[in-house]
Amino acid sequence: MSEDERSEDGPFAAASEALAPSSTRPPASTVRGERYGNTAKSRGRGRLIALAFGAAVVVVIGSWVVWAGLDSSRSTVNAQDKGHVVVSNTRVDVTFDVSVDRGIATACAVQAQNEQHAVVGWKVVDIPASTQRDQEVTTTVLTTEPAVTGLIYSCWLT
Repeated sequence: MSEDERSEDGPFAAASEALAPSSTRPPASTVRGERYGNTAKSRGRGRLIALAFGAAVVVVIGSWVVWAGLDSSRSTVNAQDKGHVVVSNTRVDVTFDVSVDRGIATACAVQAQNEQHAVVGWKVVDIPASTQRDQEVTTTVLTTEPAVTGLIYSCWLT
């Protein structure tokens, strides 16, 4: 029986001794970390960057929430077509309802259209501030050719 066979590890004893860490050499994990940049210092820097990015995201989202919350407190204007009457080849009367907070002036663009839905008349109507929230408005739109409809294009706060 040979000496290798008598040892506990058998024929692999010499190989396992060669793999044992040397006391003069730094551990493999430290060498690998220095080589590939995975040291305690670089991990700390990575955490700092992640924290800064997370804080920036929180600030941006928080700012947007505050801005959107404050913006929604503004008044809005709602308008709805009620009807129209074609008076002549050059005139259409348009009636619509406007809802806006009391004391706020608005303006609405009203248009008249022909059979091909081309705009043949246009008018901006200023609606003064009122003590009532809902108002019914009738206006006359002059046209360049016969119209088949009159309607609201848009309304806004003034």
